Amino acid sequence: MSSRGDYRPRYRPHLSDVIDSEDEEEEEGPITSVEETPVIAEKPFVSINSQGKFTLNIPQLRTNASGPSWQLKGTEEEDLTESIDFSQVYVAQSNDTADMINSQLAMGFHVVLSPAIYSLEAPLKITHSGQVLLGLGMATLVSANGNPCIVVADYLDGVRIAGVLLQAGPMATPTLLQWGGGTYQGNSSNPGFLYDVFARVGGPDVNEVQAARMVEINSGHVIGDNLWLWRADHTVGGEVSGGKNPCETGLVVEGDDVTMYGLAVEHTLNDLTSWNGERGRCFFYQSEFPYDVDQAYGEQQFVSYRVGDDVKDHDAWAVGVYHYFRDYPVNVTSGVRVPENLVERFRAPLTVFLNGQGTVNHVINGHGDRTFSPDNQTAYYCS
Repeated sequence: MSSRGDYRPRYRPHLSDVIDSEDEEEEEGPITSVEETPVIAEKPFVSINSQGKFTLNIPQLRTNASGPSWQLKGTEEEDLTESIDFSQVYVAQSNDTADMINSQLAMGFHVVLSPAIYSLEAPLKITHSGQVLLGLGMATLVSANGNPCIVVADYLDGVRIAGVLLQAGPMATPTLLQWGGGTYQGNSSNPGFLYDVFARVGGPDVNEVQAARMVEINSGHVIGDNLWLWRADHTVGGEVSGGKNPCETGLVVEGDDVTMYGLAVEHTLNDLTSWNGERGRCFFYQSEFPYDVDQAYGEQQFVSYRVGDDVKDHDAWAVGVYHYFRDYPVNVTSGVRVPENLVERFRAPLTVFLNGQGTVNHVINGHGDRTFSPDNQTAYYCS
């Protein structure tokens, strides 16, 4: 069935950091609840002891988890965090070049990025299994030469990338982060992780910038925990219009067994998310269609979340697609497009009219009501 109302939706995913939410006040509309997180590890962090000694901490993998790992202290399931002495860690500084940082990565050091804006003439290259790249204070990596900001090599297990902002530069760039080359199936017992990884194409730039994609995952068994991928709708110079600061797609997934917890993609000029790997899972997705496109966007059948036609297995919970077609009246067929046999594997997807001139005719494939005005603002599709 589908339901529609003039209320704004609220998601309450029951993930590893949310417990006992059933006592909260009920709201109109479906509530998406997931009792356990299938596979997760807490984000790496730096600690300092009473003697002033720094340690890089890498929490262990958990499966079928509920609640934060620190609640398990003193139990049989206690989180056994790996502690890395800082003799094995390189702390990058604001004046470091990509070559300087890569020389340390090549020797197998973990890298902690001090708070700074790093203009990178080449990508940071992760070449060792288990390697950690941890940004502090929202370390910002800028593509200065048409290069990705980060490249993870093939055949690596347990890599963890956290706390970075990836920023497009003026030259044509294929992607801001590339994970693998497409030949490695990954390791379910030692997956790779992306934590608090954000990307932007435009925003702080006076001159135009560009990137074809923001994040591209080609290896299997990679897990994302809080990604926000943004093509700017406004910059320091004002509103963005006419397809400036171009970016085609925020996230492209080619690897199998990739999982996303908390994924946001906004305003890209083609499909916002393109998922072609098998057994993908997404827990909470928030997106906004681009503000500045015209009806050609609708005629090309672009959607916010697309699962490839040949994919056999995919699950998603709480997928939301918002629209504000600011500059032109745009009619989009659907917010989400998947093989028809996978429609029921999407739990309570929705579309939301925010403002503007446009219409989204269906929530997922040909299912769900259209959203086009304040009186027809929100549409769910619930099986």
